[in-house]
Amino acid sequence: MMTHLHAGLSSETMEKARSELNENPDTLHQDIQQVRDMIVTRPDIGFLRTDDDFILRFLRARKFDQMETFRLLAQYFQFRQQNLDMFQSFKVDDPGIKRALMDGFPGVLETPDQHGRKILILFASNWDQSRNSFTDILRAILLSLEVLIENPELQINGFILIVDWSNFSFKQASKLTPNILKLAIEGLQDSFPARFGGIHFVNQPWYIHAMFTIIKPFLKDKTRKRIFLHGNNLNSLHQLIQPECLPSEFGGTLPPYDMGIWARTLLGPDYNDETEYTLTYDALHVRESCGGGGDKEMMKRSQSTVEPGTLRQTDRETSTPLLALD
Repeated sequence: MMTHLHAGLSSETMEKARSELNENPDTLHQDIQQVRDMIVTRPDIGFLRTDDDFILRFLRARKFDQMETFRLLAQYFQFRQQNLDMFQSFKVDDPGIKRALMDGFPGVLETPDQHGRKILILFASNWDQSRNSFTDILRAILLSLEVLIENPELQINGFILIVDWSNFSFKQASKLTPNILKLAIEGLQDSFPARFGGIHFVNQPWYIHAMFTIIKPFLKDKTRKRIFLHGNNLNSLHQLIQPECLPSEFGGTLPPYDMGIWARTLLGPDYNDETEYTLTYDALHVRESCGGGGDKEMMKRSQSTVEPGTLRQTDRETSTPLLALD
């Protein structure tokens, strides 16, 4: 039985959803409803969006285990509730998010990998700490994922993240406090309905190894197994991601990555730095280029913005550094 929820999916992807994610078109509506029925058990959380399409992406992210799915759904809204300041102006033209996007955080490759997974790339040394706070970079990544996850193919195939640490200085690294890293792990691993097939570190210096050791306890086993430290051995990266899918920076056959391309996709074809105009990500051109469906109202709500409340003043960016400099 084909439902509107399967519109636009290739038969290959549907087969993958069935075999890898336990998705069954015949019980889809019951599965969604059973997760929705659990919402009453958490009156402390505002579930700002509960439509079928939305719940389905959480089921896919947790292989249709209903308890786990509900836990993730609750966590998604709880994370937004607990970090109101991050989601206050959660849209493409928020100055902090826009700056991060323009600086290439994140980079999003047009070509998926050989398993249909979307490849996100971060060139760590491009982090200009006088321009972008880590929080804004994290917000830009989360917003990009919100836009991409509208595409059901990516709900099923998932994502790959490649972080290039070349030329990332000790001084830059000293800004990565445990609090900040924990926030990123919470936001990406525990609170977002995406499947991450692999997180690849390349050219990481010793202090990034040190950082990794410190954050390991916050990582689920599953996440830990998916983090690959390649150092400067690009062959080991190519064994997992074919060079045909990678730009030349990663020894791939594609041209070098154009930093502004994803920002331009989100900000619109007519965008340039001088024009200041308001645009949230229910913009049509974004939906078309990302293959997302759904009506306009839906897109507006998927931002899950929380009513402006009192902002928590956090000491996130100022707490003890991971690697204290003498």
